[in-house]
Amino acid sequence: MVVEVVGGLWSGSLALLADAGHMMTDAAALALAYAAFRFGQRSPDAKRTFGYLRFEVVAGLINAVTLFAIVAFIVYEAWERFNQPQPVMAAPMFAVAIAGLLVNILVFWILTRGDSEHVNIKGAALHVMGDLLGSVGAVAAAVVIYFTAWTPIDPILSVVVSLLVLRSAWKLLGKSLHILLEGAPDGVSPEEIEHHIQDTVPGVVSLSHIHVWSITSKRTLATMHVRLAEGSDPRTVVQAVERELVDRFEIEHPTVAVDWSGSDGCSLSPKRTAAAAVKAHHDHSGHDHGHGSAKKSTCGGGGGKHAHAH
Repeated sequence: MVVEVVGGLWSGSLALLADAGHMMTDAAALALAYAAFRFGQRSPDAKRTFGYLRFEVVAGLINAVTLFAIVAFIVYEAWERFNQPQPVMAAPMFAVAIAGLLVNILVFWILTRGDSEHVNIKGAALHVMGDLLGSVGAVAAAVVIYFTAWTPIDPILSVVVSLLVLRSAWKLLGKSLHILLEGAPDGVSPEEIEHHIQDTVPGVVSLSHIHVWSITSKRTLATMHVRLAEGSDPRTVVQAVERELVDRFEIEHPTVAVDWSGSDGCSLSPKRTAAAAVKAHHDHSGHDHGHGSAKKSTCGGGGGKHAHAH
């Protein structure tokens, strides 16, 4: 990478600088990921109850913005060179591009010898493939300039390499913003959770208030309310729901609240309880009750008395 920067400045090749910028962004991504990992190991405190895990996401966002800035610079320089062509030293450009190409081929070969199904290895191999294509572009530009002296090929190929960088930046930006906006992770939708729990866990009548989000790209959390069938054991049902969330959807920290509902439709969930209280107020203010009169309540299966004295 450093050799390509020096070679690009020396030879005047924008394609080499673009390829070096692509390699630099990959190196910066790895460095930021490592720094975020180390910083994320700090313990949670009273102000940051989840700790510093999202530093990884913030680092990804910074990296994406940096990529956009690099692409903008390269495209601007390419436009300037279209309007005012500059001489390019083909021989040094070719030598440096070949060196970069050989290094990228070696790294790609090492990565593909490992576990090709591992997500991190596949991602790293794709990044190196982009670097390799950038080096091929720089070699091609050097050959064209050497034999034809047609220097516009240099800014043209630099823009092509910039598009590769832009593609990576766009994906990284979208992923980082999705996590920061607490969007549902890929493959974990509230609808899918609702259908799966109702189909697999006995005693669950319905689910509501389902929220799924990520703290980092690897840690998923969820909260929800479940309404149970009469006679179901709450502890057993909640534990079964949590097991399904962990095993089926890989949710690290599920929180399940129970909405208690009786046979007469009354409920102890916050929203329904408030509505029931308003209804009871109107009913009681519009009717006279005798002293010592009582009504039985079946909320939650209980048989408590509701007495009024006027």
